[in-house]
Formats: sequence, C-alpha cells, structure tokens
Amino acid sequence: MNATPGVGLIERARAIAPLIASEADEIERTRRLTPAVVGALTENGLYRALLPQSLGGSEAPPEIFMQMLEEIAKADASTAWCLGQCSVCAMIAAALDHDSAHEIFNTAPGILAWGAVAHQARAVEGGYRVTARWDFASGSRQASWLGAHVRITGSDGTPRKNADGSPEMRTILFPLASAVMHDVWQAIGLAGTGTDSYEVHDLFIPDRFAAFRDVPDALREPGPLYRLPTGSTFSLGFAAVSLGVARATLDAAIALARAKHQSLAASAMRDNQAVQGLIGRTEGDLRAARAYLYATANAMWRDLSATGTFSPAQRSAVRLAATWTIQQSAKVVDTAYHMAGATAVFRSNPFERRFRDMHAITQQIQARDTHYEDVGKMILAEKR
Repeated sequence: MNATPGVGLIERARAIAPLIASEADEIERTRRLTPAVVGALTENGLYRALLPQSLGGSEAPPEIFMQMLEEIAKADASTAWCLGQCSVCAMIAAALDHDSAHEIFNTAPGILAWGAVAHQARAVEGGYRVTARWDFASGSRQASWLGAHVRITGSDGTPRKNADGSPEMRTILFPLASAVMHDVWQAIGLAGTGTDSYEVHDLFIPDRFAAFRDVPDALREPGPLYRLPTGSTFSLGFAAVSLGVARATLDAAIALARAKHQSLAASAMRDNQAVQGLIGRTEGDLRAARAYLYATANAMWRDLSATGTFSPAQRSAVRLAATWTIQQSAKVVDTAYHMAGATAVFRSNPFERRFRDMHAITQQIQARDTHYEDVGKMILAEKR
C-alpha cells in the first residue's frame, strides 16, 4: 500500500493537461472524450483516484482528488467532469465483495458510470430484476459498467423498508453491454460529457452486484474515505472543476489584457486602470472561493479521519462551500468573458466554450439555490 495515498495524481494531471487542451476542440465537436484523452487518463491512473488501495487504486484524500480535477478542468471542463463523475462512482467498490469489485474495476477499462436515482428493482431468487430507464449518466461513453440507484420491492411488488422505516435503496451494477444507450446529450455546455440516458429490460442483477451506497455498516473497506458520502464527494469534485474553469478563463483574460490594444485608444488594455482594478478584485474573489472550499474540505477530512463519522454539520458545511464556490466561479467566468469584449464570442478564442461550460455546471444539482435554504434551516435550528 502507498504510504501517502494519491501521491503523483496532481502531477500526472498537470502533465497530461496540454494533451487534453489540444484535444478540446475535437471533444466539443464529437461530444465525447477522444481515445487519446481516455488513454492518458487511464494510463496515468486518474480514474482510480478514489478506488480502494486493496484493488490497486489510489484511495486519495479529498484535497488530492479536488486538485487533480482542477488541473484537468483548466484544460477541458468536459474531461474533468467525466473524470470526477466516474472517480466517485468507483467508491462503490468499498461496498462490494473483493471478487466482484475486481471484476468491475480491474478488467480494462475498469470505468463505472451511473445516472440519477429513479425506479425500482424487484427481488427474485438470487438477486433482482429490473426494467427501467435512467438519465444523466456523465462519462458513460467511456464506461465498461453502468450503475443505477433503485428502490427495492419484494417479489409481490411491496416496497421493502429499512429498520428505520425508510425505503430500501440499492445501487445495482451491470455491464454496459446489458443496456441500451440513448444519445440525448445536446446541451449548451459540457458537450463532451456524454451525459446520456440508458435503459434495461427485464435484466437480472445477481445479489453480489446490488450494493448499499453510503451505508457505513455495509462497507468492506476500513479507510475513512468511504465514510464520506458519494453525494458530498460529488459536490467537492464538481466545485473543484468550477474553480479550474474559472482559473483558466481569468488567466485567458489576463493574457488578453497584457497583449491587446483597445479600439479607439492608443494605450494598451493592461494600462487601463478600470481593467487593472477589475482583474485585482476578480482575482481576490477566485482566491477567496478556492480557499474557502479547501479549508472546508480539509477541516471535514481531519474530523472524519479522527472520528470515522461524517456528521450532519459536516454535510451542511460541504454543501454550502461547494454551492457557493460554483456560483462564485461562475461570476469570475462572467467577468472575464465580459472583459474580453467582442474577442470572447469567437470559437477560436478560449472564452465562449468555458462560458458555456460554466453555465452548464451552475444548472447542476450541486449549485442549486435551495441548498442555502437547507443550510439556513439547520443554522436556525441550532441552540447557541
């Protein structure tokens, strides 16, 4: 086992970023990651960032995972989004028996993707049967396995309940070849993510491929990483993607300001005091957002590593930091886009795709304004 989990992931991400940037136009045109990009991500072990070390993964702490995604997002948001999605999906390995997890993740390409929670599976002898269609499977075009989160019913169709009375939910896993894929992802941004729909008809799922997700008592791995719910890990990862997009967009605006002469003016854009002030304030906003996100993630990780418990307060803190960071990143991108003027609207320049990608990110569940209501409700309920 590695003494320090995740060592080298950030450096490897940074090393392949130029390749990803050079493939970004093709990713946008074809609406999928190119073979060269998928090969680089796979060969450098980036899809295995959150996979248990017992299966040959990195089992990296959140900070390393987040920085890895930032580096990739600076080159291409779609690539980072797919990588983040499939990396978090791999955390389900901690709830599978070793042989089943080995079959999924150690048979090339060893990539799992899944979509939104929906539908139900019926318990039968030896497993479950399901007929359903799911949406929003980012990264599915590179995957070898798919998953789906379903409610469980008995053989008579009666919903099964947990001991606390809540519906029994499981994550069912099956080979990509068992599903029919639907190419539906025609979106304003994140075009290359292939966030498609998929369906199965009367598919049998063996018991060993139907796992409890985010249930501590069902874990087969001892590491603290797997005590962190996948929903919160998605939030941290996608917030990091937004930071990478914002960083790259602001850097492009800074580079433009250094070189551009404004029309109807003899002076360089870099000498304009309004531009100077705007860049200074926007840089401060971006640094503040990044510092807040990482401080929250690191404080949570210290507590989780020490106690083995992920508390409601930690969940709320992560949700608040991730939501705010995504929204602040969007403001940074908007500022950089407007600063670039007419230059920004041309596809040949590095602004319009990042603008569209960023605004696709803000429409995802991790950036919803309702998260502020949930956090506010929790704060008001606290006794001081």
